[in-house]
Amino acid sequence: MASIIFFLLLALSFTASAQRQTNITLGSSLTPITNSSWLSPSGLYAFGFFRQRNGYSIGVFLSGISLKTVVWAARRDDAPVPSNATLLFTSDGRLVLTSAQGGDTLIVSASQPASLASMSDSGNFVLYNSDREIIWQSFDHPTDTLLPTQQLKAGAELFSPVSETDLSTGIYRLKMQNDGNLVQYPVNTPDTAPYSYFSSFTDGKGDNVTLNLDPDGHLYLLNSTGFNIKNITAREYPTKETINMMKLDADGIFRLYSQNLTRNGNRSDVWSSTSNKCDPKGSCGLNGYCVMKDKEAECTCLPGFEFVSQGNWTSGCERDFDAESCKDKNGSSTYTMEELSNTEWEDASYSVLSSTTKDNCKQACLEDCNCEAALFTDGQYCRKQRLPLRFGRRKLGSTNLAVVKVGRPISIMDRKDSKEPITEKKNLGTGRTILIISCSFVAFGLAMVPICGIIIYRYHVLAYKKVPSNDSTGLNEEFAPRAFTYAELENVTGGFKEEIGRGSFGTVYKGIISSNQKVVAVKRLEKVLAEGEREFQNEMKVIGKTHHRNLVRLLGYCHDGHHRLLVYEYMSNGSLADILFSLEKRPCFPERLEIARNIARGIVYLHEECETQIIHCDIKPQNILIDESRCPKVSDFGLAKLLKSDQTKTFTGIRGTRGYVAPEWHRNMPVTVKADVYSFGVMLLEITCCRKNVDWSLPEDEAVLEQWVYQCFQDGDMDKLVGEEVAEKKQLDRMVKVGIWCTLDEPSLRPSMKKVLLMLEGTVEIPIPPSPTSFITAI
Repeated sequence: MASIIFFLLLALSFTASAQRQTNITLGSSLTPITNSSWLSPSGLYAFGFFRQRNGYSIGVFLSGISLKTVVWAARRDDAPVPSNATLLFTSDGRLVLTSAQGGDTLIVSASQPASLASMSDSGNFVLYNSDREIIWQSFDHPTDTLLPTQQLKAGAELFSPVSETDLSTGIYRLKMQNDGNLVQYPVNTPDTAPYSYFSSFTDGKGDNVTLNLDPDGHLYLLNSTGFNIKNITAREYPTKETINMMKLDADGIFRLYSQNLTRNGNRSDVWSSTSNKCDPKGSCGLNGYCVMKDKEAECTCLPGFEFVSQGNWTSGCERDFDAESCKDKNGSSTYTMEELSNTEWEDASYSVLSSTTKDNCKQACLEDCNCEAALFTDGQYCRKQRLPLRFGRRKLGSTNLAVVKVGRPISIMDRKDSKEPITEKKNLGTGRTILIISCSFVAFGLAMVPICGIIIYRYHVLAYKKVPSNDSTGLNEEFAPRAFTYAELENVTGGFKEEIGRGSFGTVYKGIISSNQKVVAVKRLEKVLAEGEREFQNEMKVIGKTHHRNLVRLLGYCHDGHHRLLVYEYMSNGSLADILFSLEKRPCFPERLEIARNIARGIVYLHEECETQIIHCDIKPQNILIDESRCPKVSDFGLAKLLKSDQTKTFTGIRGTRGYVAPEWHRNMPVTVKADVYSFGVMLLEITCCRKNVDWSLPEDEAVLEQWVYQCFQDGDMDKLVGEEVAEKKQLDRMVKVGIWCTLDEPSLRPSMKKVLLMLEGTVEIPIPPSPTSFITAI
């Protein structure tokens, strides 16, 4: 009886303190630097600006402790704002973020104008109307956290953050389903059992079930009659100088945390939904699978694959071999099959063979050009798959295995065009064999040292004597672009005889370097800035240092008198425009999606990963070249800085090509990488629909691609866009939504190219895009 009275008094005490609130009146404002937040009466919680990555975001956070734990974030997927932004509670009852350039962004969407706001000691931020009725509250719109007395209502979800430092929407969700079941899924998956990885198993236990958290850390489910249908945690957690809160973390596990409220208090997790960090599906990205090692999760790639980005597991894995044609001229497969045992994957099979054996399954996949992997399950079913494979996890004791097609590994020389790590397979022999070989090499090396020393000395002396004073030979192309004379390139191209392309930067000719018979593309630049010798060479070195498999490689340059030429690797399949807008060469839909992803990877490298950030300024299908393996490569990057200001096909002072130029070019606004995002978005819609962005031969409502795409998206009739039945409906939906986000009129609303890539790969959720405010295309 005494314990019941204690908990009752504790609940009443918390309720009384939570009801205390600080009122915020119309006309109040905040800035990130001064007067940055509105505090609750106790000072424990605050609503306002908090640091996020390279700027500031808005939300509710614990303010009375040194660690600013964010418990609710407004517009969490928006880019952080700069320090000169202002949060204003306007006189007409709206809460808006005002930028220094004058644009307003609505922070919360209430059903009617507010007349008062408050920040309470419960951590709830509330808006009231003139009758003091609640019209909006943060407790009704949780992001990744539940606070004491807060509920997760039927039909509502929590979404994990990307990381502890990036609070934008991550790859996991916790849903309080309308059937009464509390379930966890990866984002962008249906609410069905095959995709769940945690469940309360309370479906059918009542209507309007809610997830509730008490101050003492008691997490439980209540139905509409107030009956407790299941305890998730027990009432065993301390409340003195602590706050218990539940968070859905970036790793997909939801945990109960005990936050110490002393000034330098720590936060510790006292309960978690699972102890197996490989339970959440998708933590290793596409084509990767999760393995538990010493209670920690590690990601591993499929055989024949390597990580897209080392250190970023969610980016997934990609092939480390050449994707050759399926069969050789004799009809034999050019691939081999490798096994991966004790693993489970998403079943996205397009064909299932029953009552078969493992060997027959491998052979069936090997002979099927559409099959890239197969899952052999239950000892008899062969489920043929296309890549990518998702949600891979090792499960010891499982009889399931995956068989994967593997081709010829990419050579080390092929990979010198990329900053991606090289992983070499080593065939390990016995210890004795290794010892004998090692000793032999040591002995041979000792014998060769004096001989090599003499050879190197004599080579360097002779080489030094042979280097001409003008250094026109430059460095080896494997390390830096080579400097050519104009006469050399005239000879390479046979007097600029074979023209293979013409664009906004100049004319391109085919050539052959006689010393190694290497086929090259020589671009003769027009109207280039009159840079000095050193400045031009420095710019060439910057471009020459950009090594990525989705960028066309710069092999050399010419700065000879008034001549400015560039020498590139030759792309045998022409441009993306050549295959995209040709009915005979048009790629299938899965190939179009992969083309878009690869182009995005190249642009991400230019924006975020190379030594000097490069804004392309002219992203379009004509500037995406296709190599002999039909791999797309971005060309003409880094050349915008070399052009005169009037070098453009359509607009004075604007660089780019009509139809792809971002709206900010027209407004005399600073141009950032978001201009490339806009151009990529237009091109992504072209890739999706296999048509040009403006085509006046079509009906008027279809002529402008961006407008037509958004109309079809609104109408839910996206099959109309591709003119064919697309089996991969989710992929089509993904490409369309990403394209709309990229082509929004306001640059700050467009995602970064890194976010674009993650969305195209399906590793992050894509919010419903807003209606574009305008469509600016130069006709």
